Amino acid sequence: MILSEPSILIAAASGRALAAAARRSGFRPLVADFFGDLDTRALAAKNVVVGDMELGFEAQTLLEALHGLAAHENPIGVVCGSGFEDRPEILDAIARHFPLHSNSAEAVARAKSPRSIADLCRALAVPHPAIRFDPPARAAGWLIKRQGGGGGLHVTSAARRPGPFEYYQRRVPGRPVSVLLLGDGYCAEVLGTSAQWATASGNIPFRFGGAVQPAEIDAALAREICAAASGLVANLALVGLNSVDFLATTDQFHLLEINPRPGATLDIFAHPRLFAAHLESCCGLLPSESLVFTTSRATAIAYAPCDLAFLPELDWPAWCMDRQKPGTRLRKGDPVCTVFADAAQPATARVLVGERLAVFSEALLVHESEENAA
Repeated sequence: MILSEPSILIAAASGRALAAAARRSGFRPLVADFFGDLDTRALAAKNVVVGDMELGFEAQTLLEALHGLAAHENPIGVVCGSGFEDRPEILDAIARHFPLHSNSAEAVARAKSPRSIADLCRALAVPHPAIRFDPPARAAGWLIKRQGGGGGLHVTSAARRPGPFEYYQRRVPGRPVSVLLLGDGYCAEVLGTSAQWATASGNIPFRFGGAVQPAEIDAALAREICAAASGLVANLALVGLNSVDFLATTDQFHLLEINPRPGATLDIFAHPRLFAAHLESCCGLLPSESLVFTTSRATAIAYAPCDLAFLPELDWPAWCMDRQKPGTRLRKGDPVCTVFADAAQPATARVLVGERLAVFSEALLVHESEENAA
């Protein structure tokens, strides 16, 4: 059988957003991820669940899964999303078996090294919070972060002792702003900005809550932030889609993290050419024409508001994606789905996504209350 669409392997903690982007660009996604949720199964030509949120990926089992997905498919290569920043050596293992359309293990390790990034920021005059590896005299004003962490789950106050691969970072003021870029290993092209927010949970105060594009910040400050992001991505020789996270006030900013992969803002930059542009940039070719995003989109994670013995069969609203499978056992705080909203202006999109999030969470609480009463 001759397939009209080229196939592409995707490996990520959650592969749905990359699978959707691949479909928009005319590719057949073959997905290995932790969840195998309803949307990923619908989008993927093949999907296999491998690894999990607690233990992450393991090289041998992931490679076996990828080879299984590739059987009779002749994929053009592998795109990797989240799940590798704390174990970049797996990227090298993948690259020995398939063409890798992502950053190399060496590039990811540099981008996620707190010492290397602090040195690079000094060299490029990019504001960056102070870091240290020995305990400060006073914990107030400091955070503990884990090298290679993501999604805000690894960021806590410094009121505890750090564990292996953790370090201290000075608190700085501002709200989260992220820049999405394409890199070709030498230069970088800014695609857009987004504002992000956290949804605190117990001892996880910086858990990722959602994002909206574009970020509504002063134009001059936006130019400075985008220039800083471009310089960092170019100097790190990153390829494909990458995002750079900052904290910004009205007139200043500080770098927080570099994410050397397609990340959490992929859904709010839903352009038909985005995935193809990622593949081309990984091969050293930046887009000849700018990708234009004509509307604003906001997304937010719907976390389980309570323990759910099993997720019921739901009449899912059209504005939900990453939908967990019916029967899934969920603990309070586990992700249930992603909610999205489109609007002409980012402020309107963010309000609408908040309203939808509240409606969905209330429906889950009502269901669980009825189950407990039965």
